[in-house]
Amino acid sequence: MKPRLQTSLGQQLVLTPQLRQAIHLLQLSAVEIEQELAAAVESNPLLDWAEPGDRGDAGEPSPASDEATAADSVAADAVVDEGWGGRDEGWSGTGVQGGDDNPAERVAEPETLHDHLLWQLHLSHLSPRDRLIGVALVDAIDDDGYLREPLESIAQALLPEVQATAEEIQAVLHQVQRMDPPGVGARDLGECLALQLALLDDATPGKALALRIAGGLMERLQKAGVEALATELRCPPAAVEEALALLRTLDPRPGGGIGAIAAEAYVTPDCTIWRQHGVWRVALAGQGTRLTIHRGYEAMIGAATGADAAYLRGHLQEARWLLRNLQARGETLLRVVECLVRQQSGFLEFGDQALRPLTLREVAAELDLHESTISRAVSRKYVRTPRGTLPLRAFFASGIDTGGGGEASSTAIQSMIRRLIAAEDPRKPLSDASLARTLEGNGVPVARRTVAKYREAMNIPSSQDRRRFV
Repeated sequence: MKPRLQTSLGQQLVLTPQLRQAIHLLQLSAVEIEQELAAAVESNPLLDWAEPGDRGDAGEPSPASDEATAADSVAADAVVDEGWGGRDEGWSGTGVQGGDDNPAERVAEPETLHDHLLWQLHLSHLSPRDRLIGVALVDAIDDDGYLREPLESIAQALLPEVQATAEEIQAVLHQVQRMDPPGVGARDLGECLALQLALLDDATPGKALALRIAGGLMERLQKAGVEALATELRCPPAAVEEALALLRTLDPRPGGGIGAIAAEAYVTPDCTIWRQHGVWRVALAGQGTRLTIHRGYEAMIGAATGADAAYLRGHLQEARWLLRNLQARGETLLRVVECLVRQQSGFLEFGDQALRPLTLREVAAELDLHESTISRAVSRKYVRTPRGTLPLRAFFASGIDTGGGGEASSTAIQSMIRRLIAAEDPRKPLSDASLARTLEGNGVPVARRTVAKYREAMNIPSSQDRRRFV
Protein backbone atom coordinates (compact mmCIF):
# COMPACT_ATOMS: atom_id res chain seq x y z
CA MET A 1 0.00 0.00 0.00
CA LYS A 2 1.43 3.38 -1.02
CA PRO A 3 1.97 5.75 1.92
CA ARG A 4 0.46 9.24 1.66
CA LEU A 5 -0.08 12.34 3.78
CA GLN A 6 -3.53 13.47 4.95
CA THR A 7 -4.73 16.47 6.96
CA SER A 8 -7.72 16.48 9.29
CA LEU A 9 -9.45 19.08 11.46
CA GLY A 10 -10.56 18.25 14.99
CA GLN A 11 -10.77 19.45 18.59
CA GLN A 12 -8.87 17.90 21.46
CA LEU A 13 -8.61 18.88 25.11
CA VAL A 14 -5.02 18.93 26.28
CA LEU A 15 -4.26 19.16 29.99
CA THR A 16 -1.24 21.40 30.35
CA PRO A 17 0.95 21.11 33.47
CA GLN A 18 -0.53 24.38 34.74
CA LEU A 19 -4.09 23.10 34.33
CA ARG A 20 -3.22 19.80 36.00
CA GLN A 21 -1.78 21.69 38.94
CA ALA A 22 -4.87 23.93 39.21
CA ILE A 23 -7.18 20.90 39.27
CA HIS A 24 -4.96 19.19 41.83
CA LEU A 25 -4.89 22.20 44.16
CA LEU A 26 -8.64 22.75 43.92
CA GLN A 27 -9.51 19.31 45.26
CA LEU A 28 -7.10 19.45 48.21
CA SER A 29 -8.33 20.14 51.73
CA ALA A 30 -6.91 22.93 53.88
CA VAL A 31 -4.53 20.59 55.69
CA GLU A 32 -3.36 19.05 52.42
CA ILE A 33 -2.77 22.52 50.95
CA GLU A 34 -0.48 23.34 53.86
CA GLN A 35 1.48 20.14 53.22
CA GLU A 36 1.62 20.90 49.49
CA LEU A 37 2.96 24.41 50.10
CA ALA A 38 5.54 23.14 52.57
CA ALA A 39 6.76 20.59 50.01
CA ALA A 40 6.87 23.28 47.29
CA VAL A 41 8.96 25.63 49.45
CA GLU A 42 11.28 22.74 50.29
CA SER A 43 11.85 21.76 46.64
CA ASN A 44 11.76 25.18 44.92
CA PRO A 45 14.44 27.71 46.00
CA LEU A 46 12.47 30.51 44.30
CA LEU A 47 9.60 30.10 46.77
CA ASP A 48 9.61 31.44 50.31
CA TRP A 49 7.16 32.02 53.13
CA ALA A 50 5.91 35.62 53.09
CA GLU A 51 6.54 37.72 56.14
CA PRO A 52 3.65 39.81 57.50
CA GLY A 53 3.25 42.86 55.29
CA ASP A 54 5.20 41.39 52.36
CA ARG A 55 3.81 41.65 48.84
CA GLY A 56 4.04 38.65 46.61
CA ASP A 57 4.86 38.31 42.94
CA ALA A 58 2.53 38.24 39.95
CA GLY A 59 -0.53 36.17 40.50
CA GLU A 60 -1.09 37.27 44.13
CA PRO A 61 -3.92 39.57 45.17
CA SER A 62 -3.44 43.29 44.79
CA PRO A 63 -2.96 45.54 47.85
CA ALA A 64 -6.56 46.70 47.59
CA SER A 65 -7.91 43.16 47.60
CA ASP A 66 -5.54 42.27 50.44
CA GLU A 67 -6.91 45.12 52.53
CA ALA A 68 -10.48 44.10 51.77
CA THR A 69 -9.75 40.50 52.71
CA ALA A 70 -8.00 41.62 55.89
CA ALA A 71 -11.03 43.72 56.82
CA ASP A 72 -13.31 40.77 56.19
CA SER A 73 -11.12 38.51 58.32
CA VAL A 74 -11.09 41.00 61.19
CA ALA A 75 -14.85 41.25 61.01
CA ALA A 76 -15.20 37.51 60.94
CA ASP A 77 -12.92 36.99 63.94
CA ALA A 78 -14.61 39.77 65.88
CA VAL A 79 -17.98 38.12 65.19
CA VAL A 80 -19.97 41.26 64.81
CA ASP A 81 -23.72 41.41 65.35
CA GLU A 82 -25.45 38.04 65.37
CA GLY A 83 -22.35 35.92 65.00
CA TRP A 84 -20.97 33.68 67.71
CA GLY A 85 -22.07 35.90 70.57
CA GLY A 86 -18.66 37.14 71.70
CA ARG A 87 -16.97 33.81 72.25
CA ASP A 88 -13.26 34.20 72.84
CA GLU A 89 -11.81 32.14 70.01
CA GLY A 90 -8.31 32.61 68.65
CA TRP A 91 -7.14 31.82 65.14
CA SER A 92 -3.67 31.09 63.90
CA GLY A 93 -2.40 32.03 60.49
CA THR A 94 -3.62 28.79 58.96
CA GLY A 95 -7.16 29.21 60.22
CA VAL A 96 -6.81 26.62 62.98
CA GLN A 97 -8.47 27.64 66.22
CA GLY A 98 -6.19 28.39 69.11
CA GLY A 99 -2.62 27.21 68.79
CA ASP A 100 -0.11 24.82 70.26
CA ASP A 101 2.45 27.47 71.18
CA ASN A 102 1.05 27.90 74.69
CA PRO A 103 1.14 24.60 76.61
CA ALA A 104 -1.59 25.90 78.92
CA GLU A 105 -3.98 26.13 75.95
CA ARG A 106 -3.44 22.59 74.70
CA VAL A 107 -6.42 20.28 74.92
CA ALA A 108 -5.84 17.58 77.52
CA GLU A 109 -6.42 14.02 76.48
CA PRO A 110 -9.80 12.97 77.88
CA GLU A 111 -9.84 10.40 80.68
CA THR A 112 -11.35 7.09 79.62
CA LEU A 113 -13.52 4.82 81.71
CA HIS A 114 -10.65 2.31 81.99
CA ASP A 115 -8.30 5.04 83.26
CA HIS A 116 -10.90 6.08 85.83
CA LEU A 117 -11.39 2.52 87.08
CA LEU A 118 -7.67 1.68 87.15
CA TRP A 119 -7.00 4.82 89.20
CA GLN A 120 -9.54 3.64 91.79
CA LEU A 121 -8.23 0.08 91.63
CA HIS A 122 -4.68 1.15 92.48
CA LEU A 123 -6.01 3.15 95.43
CA SER A 124 -7.87 0.14 96.84
CA HIS A 125 -6.60 -2.15 99.58
CA LEU A 126 -6.56 -5.28 97.44
CA SER A 127 -3.68 -7.72 97.51
CA PRO A 128 -1.27 -7.72 94.54
CA ARG A 129 -2.89 -10.93 93.28
CA ASP A 130 -6.43 -9.55 93.52
CA ARG A 131 -5.24 -6.34 91.89
CA LEU A 132 -4.08 -8.31 88.84
CA ILE A 133 -7.51 -9.91 88.68
CA GLY A 134 -9.07 -6.47 88.99
CA VAL A 135 -6.97 -5.17 86.08
CA ALA A 136 -8.18 -8.04 83.91
CA LEU A 137 -11.79 -7.27 84.87
CA VAL A 138 -11.38 -3.58 84.09
CA ASP A 139 -9.86 -4.42 80.70
CA ALA A 140 -12.92 -6.56 79.92
CA ILE A 141 -15.41 -3.77 80.74
CA ASP A 142 -16.69 -2.01 77.62
CA ASP A 143 -17.24 1.73 77.12
CA ASP A 144 -20.83 1.50 78.41
CA GLY A 145 -19.57 0.09 81.71
CA TYR A 146 -20.73 -3.52 81.22
CA LEU A 147 -18.73 -6.70 81.70
CA ARG A 148 -19.56 -8.70 78.60
CA GLU A 149 -16.93 -11.43 79.00
CA PRO A 150 -17.74 -14.55 81.07
CA LEU A 151 -15.65 -15.12 84.17
CA GLU A 152 -14.18 -18.29 82.66
CA SER A 153 -12.68 -16.26 79.79
CA ILE A 154 -11.13 -13.84 82.26
CA ALA A 155 -9.64 -16.77 84.18
CA GLN A 156 -8.05 -18.03 80.95
CA ALA A 157 -6.68 -14.55 80.20
CA LEU A 158 -4.96 -14.46 83.61
CA LEU A 159 -2.97 -17.62 82.92
CA PRO A 160 -0.16 -18.44 83.49
CA GLU A 161 0.63 -15.52 85.82
CA VAL A 162 -2.45 -16.00 87.99
CA GLN A 163 -4.50 -19.13 88.44
CA ALA A 164 -7.87 -17.99 89.76
CA THR A 165 -11.21 -19.73 90.12
CA ALA A 166 -14.52 -18.22 89.05
CA GLU A 167 -15.40 -17.66 92.74
CA GLU A 168 -12.21 -15.64 93.32
CA ILE A 169 -12.85 -13.53 90.23
CA GLN A 170 -16.44 -13.02 91.36
CA ALA A 171 -15.22 -11.71 94.72
CA VAL A 172 -12.95 -9.15 93.03
CA LEU A 173 -15.77 -8.23 90.66
CA HIS A 174 -17.89 -7.24 93.66
CA GLN A 175 -15.12 -4.81 94.63
CA VAL A 176 -15.03 -3.37 91.12
CA GLN A 177 -18.81 -2.95 91.13
CA ARG A 178 -18.50 -0.69 94.18
CA MET A 179 -16.39 1.78 92.24
CA ASP A 180 -17.51 4.94 90.53
CA PRO A 181 -19.60 5.31 88.40
CA PRO A 182 -22.43 3.40 90.12
CA GLY A 183 -23.53 0.37 88.14
CA VAL A 184 -20.17 -0.27 86.48
CA GLY A 185 -19.11 -3.89 86.03
CA ALA A 186 -22.67 -5.19 85.65
CA ARG A 187 -23.26 -8.11 83.31
CA ASP A 188 -26.73 -7.06 82.16
CA LEU A 189 -29.17 -4.18 82.48
CA GLY A 190 -30.99 -5.64 85.47
CA GLU A 191 -27.79 -6.02 87.47
CA CYS A 192 -26.71 -2.50 86.48
CA LEU A 193 -29.94 -1.01 87.79
CA ALA A 194 -29.82 -3.17 90.92
CA LEU A 195 -26.31 -1.93 91.74
CA GLN A 196 -27.51 1.65 91.51
CA LEU A 197 -30.64 0.95 93.53
CA ALA A 198 -28.54 -0.62 96.30
CA LEU A 199 -26.92 2.78 96.92
CA LEU A 200 -30.28 4.45 97.60
CA ASP A 201 -31.84 4.75 101.02
CA ASP A 202 -34.21 1.94 101.93
CA ALA A 203 -36.95 4.50 102.56
CA THR A 204 -36.86 5.60 98.90
CA PRO A 205 -40.41 5.20 97.52
CA GLY A 206 -40.64 2.26 95.14
CA LYS A 207 -37.13 0.90 95.82
CA ALA A 208 -38.19 -2.58 96.95
CA LEU A 209 -40.48 -3.13 93.96
CA ALA A 210 -37.88 -1.65 91.59
CA LEU A 211 -35.34 -4.19 92.87
CA ARG A 212 -37.77 -7.01 92.13
CA ILE A 213 -38.36 -5.72 88.60
CA ALA A 214 -34.63 -5.25 87.96
CA GLY A 215 -33.93 -8.71 89.38
CA GLY A 216 -35.50 -10.58 86.48
CA LEU A 217 -38.63 -8.93 85.15
CA MET A 218 -37.12 -6.40 82.73
CA GLU A 219 -37.76 -8.55 79.67
CA ARG A 220 -41.23 -9.42 80.94
CA LEU A 221 -42.04 -5.73 81.29
CA GLN A 222 -41.20 -4.99 77.66
CA LYS A 223 -43.56 -7.70 76.39
CA ALA A 224 -46.45 -7.67 78.89
CA GLY A 225 -46.77 -4.05 79.96
CA VAL A 226 -47.60 -2.44 83.29
CA GLU A 227 -51.01 -4.02 83.87
CA ALA A 228 -49.82 -7.59 83.36
CA LEU A 229 -46.72 -6.99 85.46
CA ALA A 230 -48.84 -5.57 88.30
CA THR A 231 -50.99 -8.70 88.20
CA GLU A 232 -47.92 -10.93 88.27
CA LEU A 233 -46.40 -9.02 91.21
CA ARG A 234 -49.78 -8.86 93.00
CA CYS A 235 -49.58 -5.15 93.57
CA PRO A 236 -51.57 -2.17 92.29
CA PRO A 237 -50.54 -0.64 88.95
CA ALA A 238 -49.81 2.64 90.74
CA ALA A 239 -47.04 0.93 92.73
CA VAL A 240 -45.54 -0.45 89.53
CA GLU A 241 -45.67 3.03 87.99
CA GLU A 242 -43.87 4.41 91.05
CA ALA A 243 -41.14 1.75 90.75
CA LEU A 244 -40.77 2.41 87.03
CA ALA A 245 -40.45 6.14 87.69
CA LEU A 246 -37.57 5.35 90.04
CA LEU A 247 -35.93 3.08 87.46
CA ARG A 248 -36.13 5.87 84.86
CA THR A 249 -33.94 8.05 87.05
CA LEU A 250 -31.08 5.53 86.85
CA ASP A 251 -28.37 5.40 84.20
CA PRO A 252 -28.50 2.34 81.90
CA ARG A 253 -25.06 3.23 80.49
CA PRO A 254 -22.94 4.14 83.54
CA GLY A 255 -19.73 4.32 81.52
CA GLY A 256 -21.08 6.68 78.90
CA GLY A 257 -20.54 9.80 80.98
CA ILE A 258 -16.79 9.28 81.36
CA GLY A 259 -14.56 9.98 78.42
CA ALA A 260 -17.61 10.94 76.35
CA ILE A 261 -15.62 13.61 74.54
CA ALA A 262 -13.64 11.34 72.29
CA ALA A 263 -10.49 12.43 70.55
CA GLU A 264 -11.91 13.32 67.16
CA ALA A 265 -10.10 14.27 64.01
CA TYR A 266 -9.91 18.05 63.92
CA VAL A 267 -10.59 19.78 60.63
CA THR A 268 -9.34 23.12 59.37
CA PRO A 269 -12.09 25.30 57.85
CA ASP A 270 -11.37 26.68 54.41
CA CYS A 271 -13.86 29.54 54.70
CA THR A 272 -15.70 31.50 57.37
CA ILE A 273 -19.35 32.53 57.20
CA TRP A 274 -20.71 35.13 59.58
CA ARG A 275 -23.54 37.66 59.68
CA GLN A 276 -22.86 41.36 59.81
CA HIS A 277 -25.71 43.86 60.11
CA GLY A 278 -28.17 41.21 58.98
CA VAL A 279 -26.15 40.27 55.87
CA TRP A 280 -24.29 37.00 55.48
CA ARG A 281 -20.61 37.50 54.70
CA VAL A 282 -17.97 35.05 53.46
CA ALA A 283 -14.16 35.14 53.71
CA LEU A 284 -11.38 32.65 53.10
CA ALA A 285 -9.77 31.30 56.25
CA GLY A 286 -6.02 31.04 56.66
CA GLN A 287 -5.12 34.27 54.92
CA GLY A 288 -2.02 34.58 57.10
CA THR A 289 -0.23 31.76 55.28
CA ARG A 290 1.10 33.16 51.96
CA LEU A 291 3.94 32.37 49.61
CA THR A 292 6.14 34.81 47.78
CA ILE A 293 9.03 34.83 45.34
CA HIS A 294 12.45 34.70 46.94
CA ARG A 295 13.89 38.07 45.86
CA GLY A 296 17.46 37.03 46.49
CA TYR A 297 17.41 34.12 44.07
CA GLU A 298 15.32 36.14 41.60
CA ALA A 299 18.04 38.81 41.49
CA MET A 300 20.65 36.16 40.74
CA ILE A 301 18.97 35.19 37.45
CA GLY A 302 20.36 38.23 35.61
CA ALA A 303 23.93 37.45 36.67
CA ALA A 304 23.72 33.66 36.15
CA THR A 305 24.70 31.98 32.90
CA GLY A 306 24.23 28.64 31.23
CA ALA A 307 22.74 25.84 33.25
CA ASP A 308 22.42 27.96 36.42
CA ALA A 309 20.27 30.55 34.62
CA ALA A 310 18.08 27.86 33.06
CA TYR A 311 17.65 26.19 36.47
CA LEU A 312 16.60 29.43 38.17
CA ARG A 313 14.30 30.51 35.33
CA GLY A 314 12.56 27.14 35.34
CA HIS A 315 11.90 27.26 39.06
CA LEU A 316 10.80 30.90 38.82
CA GLN A 317 8.18 29.94 36.23
CA GLU A 318 6.98 27.04 38.43
CA ALA A 319 6.71 29.39 41.42
CA ARG A 320 4.61 31.87 39.44
CA TRP A 321 2.34 29.07 38.21
CA LEU A 322 1.81 27.92 41.78
CA LEU A 323 0.98 31.42 43.02
CA ARG A 324 -1.52 32.00 40.22
CA ASN A 325 -3.15 28.62 40.75
CA LEU A 326 -3.41 29.25 44.50
CA GLN A 327 -5.14 32.54 43.79
CA ALA A 328 -7.48 30.84 41.29
CA ARG A 329 -8.27 28.15 43.88
CA GLY A 330 -9.19 30.77 46.48
CA GLU A 331 -11.35 32.73 44.04
CA THR A 332 -13.22 29.60 42.90
CA LEU A 333 -13.78 28.39 46.45
CA LEU A 334 -15.01 31.83 47.52
CA ARG A 335 -17.47 32.00 44.60
CA VAL A 336 -18.84 28.56 45.42
CA VAL A 337 -19.32 29.33 49.11
CA GLU A 338 -20.97 32.67 48.34
CA CYS A 339 -23.39 30.84 46.02
CA LEU A 340 -24.15 28.28 48.74
CA VAL A 341 -24.84 31.06 51.23
CA ARG A 342 -27.27 32.71 48.80
CA GLN A 343 -29.04 29.44 48.16
CA GLN A 344 -29.09 28.14 51.74
CA SER A 345 -29.48 31.24 53.90
CA GLY A 346 -32.51 29.58 55.54
CA PHE A 347 -30.35 26.63 56.55
CA LEU A 348 -27.90 28.99 58.27
CA GLU A 349 -30.77 30.76 60.01
CA PHE A 350 -33.00 27.87 61.12
CA GLY A 351 -31.06 24.62 60.73
CA ASP A 352 -31.65 21.34 58.89
CA GLN A 353 -35.41 21.77 58.60
CA ALA A 354 -34.86 24.79 56.33
CA LEU A 355 -32.34 23.13 54.01
CA ARG A 356 -33.71 23.40 50.48
CA PRO A 357 -32.94 20.91 47.69
CA LEU A 358 -29.73 21.83 45.90
CA THR A 359 -27.53 19.94 43.45
CA LEU A 360 -24.06 20.43 42.01
CA ARG A 361 -25.60 21.11 38.61
CA GLU A 362 -27.61 24.08 39.92
CA VAL A 363 -24.52 25.68 41.47
CA ALA A 364 -22.48 25.00 38.33
CA ALA A 365 -25.15 26.64 36.15
CA GLU A 366 -25.33 29.73 38.36
CA LEU A 367 -21.53 30.19 38.44
CA ASP A 368 -21.04 29.16 34.79
CA LEU A 369 -18.58 26.44 35.80
CA HIS A 370 -18.39 22.74 35.06
CA GLU A 371 -20.12 20.38 37.47
CA SER A 372 -16.85 18.53 38.09
CA THR A 373 -15.25 21.82 39.15
CA ILE A 374 -17.97 22.34 41.78
CA SER A 375 -17.49 18.76 42.95
CA ARG A 376 -13.74 19.30 43.41
CA ALA A 377 -14.33 22.65 45.13
CA VAL A 378 -16.60 21.19 47.81
CA SER A 379 -14.75 17.91 48.26
CA ARG A 380 -13.18 17.65 51.74
CA LYS A 381 -13.76 21.36 52.36
CA TYR A 382 -15.17 22.75 55.59
CA VAL A 383 -16.66 26.10 56.50
CA ARG A 384 -16.93 27.78 59.86
CA THR A 385 -20.51 28.97 60.50
CA PRO A 386 -22.58 30.10 63.49
CA ARG A 387 -23.89 26.52 63.52
CA GLY A 388 -20.43 25.02 63.85
CA THR A 389 -17.82 23.83 61.39
CA LEU A 390 -19.67 22.03 58.60
CA PRO A 391 -18.58 20.22 55.43
CA LEU A 392 -19.56 22.05 52.26
CA ARG A 393 -21.42 18.95 51.12
CA ALA A 394 -23.87 19.55 53.98
CA PHE A 395 -25.31 22.43 51.92
CA PHE A 396 -26.45 20.00 49.20
CA ALA A 397 -29.51 17.78 49.43
CA SER A 398 -31.83 15.87 47.14
CA GLY A 399 -35.44 17.00 46.90
CA ILE A 400 -38.92 15.50 47.17
CA ASP A 401 -42.02 17.13 45.66
CA THR A 402 -44.48 18.50 48.20
CA GLY A 403 -48.20 18.85 47.91
CA GLY A 404 -48.04 22.60 47.27
CA GLY A 405 -45.90 22.28 44.17
CA GLY A 406 -42.62 22.97 45.97
CA GLU A 407 -39.80 20.73 47.11
CA ALA A 408 -38.47 19.61 50.48
CA SER A 409 -34.94 18.35 50.89
CA SER A 410 -34.25 14.88 52.20
CA THR A 411 -32.21 16.41 55.03
CA ALA A 412 -35.17 18.59 56.06
CA ILE A 413 -37.49 15.56 56.04
CA GLN A 414 -35.03 13.60 58.18
CA SER A 415 -34.93 16.52 60.61
CA MET A 416 -38.74 16.49 60.80
CA ILE A 417 -38.76 12.73 61.45
CA ARG A 418 -36.10 13.13 64.14
CA ARG A 419 -38.12 15.86 65.91
CA LEU A 420 -41.34 13.82 65.76
CA ILE A 421 -39.63 10.77 67.23
CA ALA A 422 -37.94 12.86 69.93
CA ALA A 423 -41.34 14.24 71.02
CA GLU A 424 -43.23 10.91 70.93
CA ASP A 425 -44.53 9.01 73.93
CA PRO A 426 -41.96 6.23 74.55
CA ARG A 427 -44.79 3.95 75.64
CA LYS A 428 -46.65 4.51 72.36
CA PRO A 429 -43.96 5.27 69.76
CA LEU A 430 -44.98 6.42 66.31
CA SER A 431 -44.92 3.80 63.57
CA ASP A 432 -43.54 4.57 60.13
CA ALA A 433 -47.11 4.81 58.80
CA SER A 434 -48.02 7.30 61.54
CA LEU A 435 -44.95 9.38 60.76
CA ALA A 436 -45.87 9.37 57.07
CA ARG A 437 -49.42 10.56 57.86
CA THR A 438 -48.10 13.33 60.12
CA LEU A 439 -45.67 14.51 57.46
CA GLU A 440 -48.42 14.46 54.87
CA GLY A 441 -50.54 16.59 57.16
CA ASN A 442 -47.67 19.09 57.26
CA GLY A 443 -47.59 19.28 53.47
CA VAL A 444 -44.79 16.75 52.88
CA PRO A 445 -46.31 13.64 51.30
CA VAL A 446 -43.85 10.75 51.63
CA ALA A 447 -44.45 7.03 51.48
CA ARG A 448 -44.11 4.79 54.51
CA ARG A 449 -41.15 2.98 52.95
CA THR A 450 -39.44 6.36 52.43
CA VAL A 451 -39.90 7.17 56.11
CA ALA A 452 -38.44 3.78 56.99
CA LYS A 453 -35.45 4.39 54.72
CA TYR A 454 -34.73 7.79 56.28
CA ARG A 455 -35.22 6.41 59.80
CA GLU A 456 -32.75 3.61 59.16
CA ALA A 457 -30.29 6.07 57.63
CA MET A 458 -30.37 8.00 60.93
CA ASN A 459 -29.81 4.76 62.90
CA ILE A 460 -33.18 5.11 64.65
CA PRO A 461 -34.76 1.76 65.61
CA SER A 462 -38.29 0.79 64.66
CA SER A 463 -41.31 1.73 66.75
CA GLN A 464 -41.40 -1.71 68.35
CA ASP A 465 -37.76 -1.45 69.40
CA ARG A 466 -38.28 2.12 70.66
CA ARG A 467 -41.13 1.11 72.93
CA ARG A 468 -40.16 1.68 76.55
CA PHE A 469 -41.95 1.19 79.83
CA VAL A 470 -38.94 2.14 81.95
